[in-house]
Amino acid sequence: MDAITSHHAGADAAGALMALLSHLEAAGYAFVMPTPGTHTRVRKRRPATPDNALRDIFGWSRPFSPELLDSALLDLVWLAGVVRRGPEGLTLTIRVSTVGARLFVHSAPTDDRDAVFLGPDSYRYVRFLRQQLTGTVGWGTALDIGTGAGVGAVALADINPAARVLGSDINDKALAFARINVAHAGAGVELAQCSGLPARPERFDVVAANPPYIAGEGDRVYRDGGDQLGAAVALEWVREGVRRLAPGGRFLLYTGSAIVRGRDGVREALARVAEERGLALFYEEIDPDVFGGTLGQNAYKDVERIAAVGAVLTAS
Repeated sequence: MDAITSHHAGADAAGALMALLSHLEAAGYAFVMPTPGTHTRVRKRRPATPDNALRDIFGWSRPFSPELLDSALLDLVWLAGVVRRGPEGLTLTIRVSTVGARLFVHSAPTDDRDAVFLGPDSYRYVRFLRQQLTGTVGWGTALDIGTGAGVGAVALADINPAARVLGSDINDKALAFARINVAHAGAGVELAQCSGLPARPERFDVVAANPPYIAGEGDRVYRDGGDQLGAAVALEWVREGVRRLAPGGRFLLYTGSAIVRGRDGVREALARVAEERGLALFYEEIDPDVFGGTLGQNAYKDVERIAAVGAVLTAS
């Protein structure tokens, strides 16, 4: 069991992971997390080496021997309870990635249903938020739905340090990681456990979301977007979220859309929501082809491609 969720470790594990992030930051650690496929291929090329030990161990999740880490770091990973023993040596159950100038701890490669993913979508999501919000005025409250490791929530707090930012997630492990990442960033972010939006009747100037959008992935919370070729969760969050916008508020959605015979079902569904609710809709295709390997699944037999898309629905 990860120390991040273990009963006996609790605060000690979280404190150790906080100290770990500070230690890595002081060492100038940086690692951009690629797709799972790329990560798997590159990871297998060679073992961890002394000249690249931090990135090999904390980024590429390569097996390592204890002498590759200095004693302070080795003590911290043991205290955090994130070390596994295997036939090839030790491995960690966590990874650490950089997004912008921030470090984020999240899950190592695993089949666990509650894994906390960070990857290329996280970088595109943050870029989308910055493009849409940097330099804009008039927003003081923001919500990041399904915050995961807290990447979106921290980005919102960085864009507008004066804003009150809330991050929500249903996943215990995600919230545990997010608390550590938010605290390390020094970001003024509150966290709430819920599915979708918090129940309290609060309105927001900005609601943002990077929901899962792959169909047929019910065994992995961070990937399963539900029905409608993986769009159901995103559309549910949008319908719920636009009702909670303050006057002039914006819902910022980064997600994927399965394109069938040239038709973009997500765009069509969002246009209907915008018309029904009297909202202005901005929509763009950010990347025309992501998760191409998914098209081999039966659920995608009629899908031409999966596009990464960004949308902004603005209340009048």
